[in-house]
Amino acid sequence: MTELPRIPLAGVIGHPIAHSRSPLLHGHWLARYGIKGHYIPMDVSAADLPQALAMLPKLGFVGVNVTIPHKEAVLKLADVVTDRAALIGAANTLIFRADGKIHADNTDGVGFMANLRQLAAHWQAATGPAALFGAGGAARAVIAALIEAGIPEIRIANRTRLRTEVLKRDFGGRLVIYDWSHAGDMLAGAALVINATSLGMTGKPDLRLPLDQLEAGAVATDLVYTPLMTPFLTEAQSRGAHIVDGLGMLLHQGAPGFERWFGQRPQVDDATRSAVLGQ
Repeated sequence: MTELPRIPLAGVIGHPIAHSRSPLLHGHWLARYGIKGHYIPMDVSAADLPQALAMLPKLGFVGVNVTIPHKEAVLKLADVVTDRAALIGAANTLIFRADGKIHADNTDGVGFMANLRQLAAHWQAATGPAALFGAGGAARAVIAALIEAGIPEIRIANRTRLRTEVLKRDFGGRLVIYDWSHAGDMLAGAALVINATSLGMTGKPDLRLPLDQLEAGAVATDLVYTPLMTPFLTEAQSRGAHIVDGLGMLLHQGAPGFERWFGQRPQVDDATRSAVLGQ
């Protein structure tokens, strides 16, 4: 009997994982391009993570996305870590190589920049400072991407100041720290304003900061995408800002992994957004 080719498998691991929209995204692309493959959500506890990563390649997996709470832990389990994943301190994309090694990368910053370029094409990094709320893993990815793009200054505020001081130590002099109580002052003259906190997400408190100094024509973007129109984006739009929702970052960060796993660079367009939104 002729041996059939192995069907490539990919997926997303986290704990919990049922909320993830990544299976909708990758399922849409697999169907669009007629690829015989599957993308599977997998709830993996921290205790089971090392064993799961060792077993998945043997089961036919070519790679996985990684989400909370495993993004930091997988760096210690990977054989090869990209420079940007090491700088960010987290990985969201793993490739299981043919030589048996696990390759770890972080495409969150790639997704963030691609979303800006698609939905705010007029924005340029050199135009002026960025103001960033938040200092977690997503903020680290955004900072790394903005510095690589040539941003002149990143103003940052977080409810816990110590975390911003760690970021300044890691990323250098282009970061300017503001106390959370004066975070609204960061907006004066800022060309780009980013919410990288979970505030405004469904089930979370709103981002309650004064936007009085937000410049008309500035770009305001929220990494939260449930809901698409967060209170922050709604108010920013009312003040004349050009708004960019967070869904595109999710879509674009998934594209590099899909290409590595399935051999096809996917297109991020309106049909992709609709598929992920279940429309």
